Amino acid sequence: LWRQGISMTSSDETIRFSVSLPKTLLDELDQRVIGKGYASRSELVRDLIRERMIEDTWERGDEEVAGVLTIVYDHHQRDLTQQILDIQHHQYVHIVASTHVHMDHHNCLETIIIRGMPAEIERLSIEIGGLRGVRFAELTRASRVQN
Repeated sequence: LWRQGISMTSSDETIRFSVSLPKTLLDELDQRVIGKGYASRSELVRDLIRERMIEDTWERGDEEVAGVLTIVYDHHQRDLTQQILDIQHHQYVHIVASTHVHMDHHNCLETIIIRGMPAEIERLSIEIGGLRGVRFAELTRASRVQN
C-alpha cells in the first residue's frame, strides 16, 4: 500500500526521502552500489547507516556488544597458544565460540567470537594482537541493529 511516499511492511513502515548530492559523490555512491553488488542505492545507504549506528554503540560503550577477533599467528612461537588462551580466560568477556584453521606449516588462523562491553573486547583484542608471533589481528565490531 503506497500513499504519500510511505509503504507498509510487516515489520515497520518504510519512508521515502530525497537526498541531494554533488554529481561526483553520487557517481562514487553508484560505483559502490555496483562494486559491492547492492540491488539499489537504498540498500547501500541503509547499510552505511547501520554501520554508523554500530560504531556509535561501540563509542558510547554503555551496552553489551559482540565482535569477531580474527588472528593469524605462528604456532611455533614458544608459548603463544597458551598466552592467547590465558588472555581469553582473564578478561571479563564471554567467548562465544572460536575456530582454528591450520593455514600452512607455520601459520594458524583463528576467529574468536566475543560478547561483552566494548572496552573489554577492545582490551582483549589489543592484548592478543600485541603478542609476539601474532602476525595479523583485526576486530570486527557488531551490535544489535534496528532494521
